[in-house]
Amino acid sequence: MRPTVAEISLRNLKFNYLNIRKKVKNRAVMAVVKADAYGHGMLKAVEALESLGEAKPAYYGVALTEEAIELRKSKLTSAPILTFSPVKEEEIPEYFKFKIIPTFASSSQIKILKKYKGKKPLLIHVNVDTGMGRLGIDYREALDIIKEISTLGNVKIDGIYTHFATSDEKNKSFANIQLGRFKEVLNELESEGIETGIVHAANSGAILDLPDAYFDMVRPGISLYGYYPSLETSESIKLKPVMKLVSQITTLKKVRKGESVSYGRIYFAPKNIVAATVPVGYADGYNRLLSNKSKGIIKGSQVKQIGRVTMDRILFDVTGKSVNIGNRIVLMGREGKQNFDAWEWSKILNTIPYEITCNISKRVPRVYVD
Repeated sequence: MRPTVAEISLRNLKFNYLNIRKKVKNRAVMAVVKADAYGHGMLKAVEALESLGEAKPAYYGVALTEEAIELRKSKLTSAPILTFSPVKEEEIPEYFKFKIIPTFASSSQIKILKKYKGKKPLLIHVNVDTGMGRLGIDYREALDIIKEISTLGNVKIDGIYTHFATSDEKNKSFANIQLGRFKEVLNELESEGIETGIVHAANSGAILDLPDAYFDMVRPGISLYGYYPSLETSESIKLKPVMKLVSQITTLKKVRKGESVSYGRIYFAPKNIVAATVPVGYADGYNRLLSNKSKGIIKGSQVKQIGRVTMDRILFDVTGKSVNIGNRIVLMGREGKQNFDAWEWSKILNTIPYEITCNISKRVPRVYVD
């Protein structure tokens, strides 16, 4: 195994999940494990969550039918699996074969539902667009569309949901507008006697700050993996990052004052220094824009990354540090009292931890620890 690995703490994953569950009390929890559990490894994450017995997730959420099939084939769980992608006619056989629930997200899909003449009812969740503007039926048209769906004898609405656009922002005004729109749709459907199944809306931001959005079930994503969805939400749930990116020093090199290192000569040694090379680069998800701006943690102290990030290797200034070839270096995460996690990367790259963890590439082995 190469020295660069992503250490995945299953203990922290379970810690985060149980804290979320405690926060939402008696609501069901859909664990969102799309995008390979945000880069952490979907199957291992589900296996860990399934070990929680009666506290385990009620549903799992994925983005793609292919992800749902992979999870179902693993035989790790018998829980319902919702795919957020819109129902497709050609995938209907797979929905039944692998017990997958697709999303109804557009009025145009009524034609697909009407064409389905199978013996067993097709389970769906209806996505109501209350302001996200991406997928879902317009909340102003939802009553008529869902009423029509409810008349189809071969289709069963297993659930209904919406997705917040700004629940991770300090200003919750638009999130509350969305919540009001969704509640209005639910009230209209109830007054018509239309069954909607399980109701869910709260993503990580709403779980933290919008308890009125809990309904029957909540959908934690990034919070499962130890990060708050933004720096503007509360920290009302204690979370621990699940991923730590680590590597080793492979060479030590003396660099004289005035000499440059790496491509493009963007770093010149201000004095005689010792540079350590580490076998990680942008092919592993260590973004090139981190060049000359990032840090690592060696033996309890931070060291500065120097020079251009290359495809396979980076350098650190370890001048004055008692280090040797083979020493461990933490590239992302906490080590002792030092921390340089995905939020620190995000501040440099002007992004969010979601992107950071998802972009740690497949060539970085995941090592699972309890």
